Parts: sequence; C-alpha cells; structure tokens
Amino acid sequence: MNIQEILNWRYTTKSFNPEQKISAENEDNIKALLRMSPSSINSQPWHFILTSTESGKARLAKGTAGFFAFNEAKVLNASHVVLFCAKTDISDDYLMQITEKEDADGRFAKEAFKNQNFGAKQLFTNIHKYDLKDAQHWMEKQVYLNIGNFLLGVAALGIDAVPMEGIDLKALDEEFGLRDKGYTAVVMVGLGYRSKDDFNAALPKSRLKESDIFTII
Repeated sequence: MNIQEILNWRYTTKSFNPEQKISAENEDNIKALLRMSPSSINSQPWHFILTSTESGKARLAKGTAGFFAFNEAKVLNASHVVLFCAKTDISDDYLMQITEKEDADGRFAKEAFKNQNFGAKQLFTNIHKYDLKDAQHWMEKQVYLNIGNFLLGVAALGIDAVPMEGIDLKALDEEFGLRDKGYTAVVMVGLGYRSKDDFNAALPKSRLKESDIFTII
C-alpha cells in the first residue's frame, strides 16, 4: 500500500474478530513502534502495558466498568491491547538517565556535547515546569505523538486499531499501581482484525475539505 491507501484503509475499529490473532512477528513490530516514537528532547515520558492474554485483557477491562461499558468488548475481543501511560514527574535524574543512554548508544562525539545536550534538556523541561507550568500536559502531549505514530504504523502492518479515551483512568492507575511507579494511564488502544459485522468499516470516511484546512503560501 502507498501512504494514501493506508490512510484510507485504516479506521476506528468498533468490533474485532476474537478468533484472529496478531502474529509474534507483528507483536515485535508493535513494540518497535511504541519504543521508537519521536518525543520532545527525546524525553520518552511513557510506559506501556501490553497484553495478548485473556487474564491481561480482563485486568485492562476493569477500566471499562460502569459508564465506560461500551468499550468492554473492544478490549476483551481484541488480539492485543496497549495501555499508554505518561510519567507524572520529569526530574533531572531521569533526564540524565536518558542522556547516559544516548551516550552509550554513541550519540556524543565529545563529553562537552553530552553536557550541552543535558543542559538543553534541563532548559526546555524547566520552561514547562516553572514558566508554562504545564509539565504534566507536555508529557502527555508526547504520549499522544506516540499514539498518532502508532495508529499509522499498525495500519501499515494491516492491523486494525481503536483508541479509547472512554476509560476509567483512576481504576487503571489503581489496578496496576501506576501512580506509585510514577505514571498515570492516558489512553488504551485495542488491536486486532475487524469483524465482518463492524458497522464502521462500511461507512465512508469523512474529513473537512482541503480548502478548509490548508493555507498554501
């Protein structure tokens, strides 16, 4: 498929075929998509809970209880489910951990370049911590960058997906002890293959006209 074919093929899957499973090879590709996503200052302020087991999906489905019951089947019938989590704090120690990993991976030809890079990370992080006072929101923005990259990537693999914001974030934080670990749940994405009775697959895509959204200069 070319990129436009992929974009027109993908859609928000409302009903999965529970009998059709994602291969082990594509599970590795899913992990690569999650891990290799871009983020501001390479901050990577995320954690992912990934499952393909019935027990794991049952635990994630606890986030679809009560008001959010409309999403339960999307979790239980999916082949795989990913819970995207954001960090709740971004400290100098964490920034140094990233910088040390970059150094080990050969990104700095000189020690001075490493120090400059760490200083830049601190500078931009402190803008969000102290000037804009939106550090948590900024980190969640990086998670959403990952989700956008992820949805296109899995579509390129021929895998259907449904992003779910309609979930009980507090219940999921408690189920997995996320807050004690320095994270909080943000979005859940079900993965698999569309069922034949998925009404959304038969509906035409609808987007605003190019003239409404582009200014070409």
